[in-house]
Amino acid sequence: MNREELDALFEKWIRKLRITPGWDAALELVEDPDWRKTGDIKIDCDDRKAVVMLNFLNPRNANLEEVLVHELFHLKLYPLDQVTESLVAASFEEGSPAREFAMTQFMTSLEQTVEELAKCWLLEFGDDRELSFGRCRSMKSFDELYDGLKKLE
Repeated sequence: MNREELDALFEKWIRKLRITPGWDAALELVEDPDWRKTGDIKIDCDDRKAVVMLNFLNPRNANLEEVLVHELFHLKLYPLDQVTESLVAASFEEGSPAREFAMTQFMTSLEQTVEELAKCWLLEFGDDRELSFGRCRSMKSFDELYDGLKKLE
């Protein structure tokens, strides 16, 4: 996918998800070989600006539209994200196992929710509706996870 196609997709999705005109949003294509993420977002709530960053040089996800939609859903859910993080911070002592557990559970649930929403919208409205399975290819199979464990008898 080239820059012009990504710019067009970005414009499509910021309108479809009703991000604009309420927010000023920009797309940044990262070409740093050391940047390990496929996508990220920077959000300035006070100024209502957001920058979506996509790894243009070495993405780990074959469907950059999927990554783009995923990052934009982080912007849509950002108020809920901030309220939940603040609640965890106010409820648990910094550095405590309880706080670490709560934050890990919240972040896992947030990522799963954002990805599920992105997949649903992509399958309904996306130009490229083929989901990327790049992360799965690098993971161990179910059987490999249990190699070497003692059998229970």
